Amino acid sequence: MILAVEECAYETEPVCAPAEVAELFVYTQTLWNTPITRTIFLMGLAALIVVAILYLAYRRPRLVPTKFQAMVDSMVAFVREDVSIGIIGPEGVRYFPYLLSIFLFILVGNLFEVTPLVNFPITSRMAIPALLAIVTYLIFIIVGFAKNGISYITDIVWPKYVPLGLRWLVGIIEFFSYFFIRPFSLAVRLFANMVAGHVMLSILLVTGFVFVTHINEIPVKGSFGFLWFALGIAIFVFEILVAVLQAYIFTLLSAVYIQSSVHPEH
Repeated sequence: MILAVEECAYETEPVCAPAEVAELFVYTQTLWNTPITRTIFLMGLAALIVVAILYLAYRRPRLVPTKFQAMVDSMVAFVREDVSIGIIGPEGVRYFPYLLSIFLFILVGNLFEVTPLVNFPITSRMAIPALLAIVTYLIFIIVGFAKNGISYITDIVWPKYVPLGLRWLVGIIEFFSYFFIRPFSLAVRLFANMVAGHVMLSILLVTGFVFVTHINEIPVKGSFGFLWFALGIAIFVFEILVAVLQAYIFTLLSAVYIQSSVHPEH
């Protein structure tokens, strides 16, 4: 956002945006004379926040839970009952710790976008969704071979439920879907949504701020700053919903992929 303000020619430009949108995502300057960049710091902070949330909620369980513990309980129960067990089945309990971890980590990382003084979702850097998608990919591939042996891949490339003449075609589609498209789409879905939200918030709020603060110099155009700022606030509220929804979708699809390996017949 600061970059957009510094480079904004508000007298002639309809909106304030950096010359390269990538500037909103590049943080190469290190912190405190260490190799740690802002992105790496926020990744570590997100992980610490997740640990702190669970620790504070369960270090001293109460018969009558506090509001904070009840809120955390509801999230944990939702991931355990509705996602882990609800999607995978009774065996989903084994994968519950992983699914809870990625749900909370992605949720916190997404909400950094609307956190004052941070305003940067770490999941808008492709490397982070890609890494999480690769971990999910490795889990469902390893589980698939461990549970079903070589039949796991043979049933994919030669599906017996398909008419004989179409098996080769469906097999090719299923093979690429399982081993290439799934991890790619899982990562890109999260990445693209958070990038879009970050860009919209940056441009709308910065444009509104710059136009309004220079309304004396550009009275007609400056009045439109209130509209840009109002749209930015609306997107800000919407992005909170998107942050929660994208964390849920990533976790849900991870459970669905694992389920397809645990119970390939389904």
